[in-house]
Amino acid sequence: MERENLKKYRISLKKSQNEMANLLGITLSFYSKIELGLKNPSLNTIKRFKEIFPNADVEKFFLS
Repeated sequence: MERENLKKYRISLKKSQNEMANLLGITLSFYSKIELGLKNPSLNTIKRFKEIFPNADVEKFFLS
């Protein structure tokens, strides 16, 4: 299942997939697969996401 909420959030931040991957310390390929719902992020990646975007609803992005 595509993570449409994550994609919308990234676009609202005016960030590319590459920029998001760099912020999270993961590869562009892996980030793209997370956004497409082909891979699940590690707990460390989710924690890093929450550190960078403290007001973001990680449940909405990764658990729905």
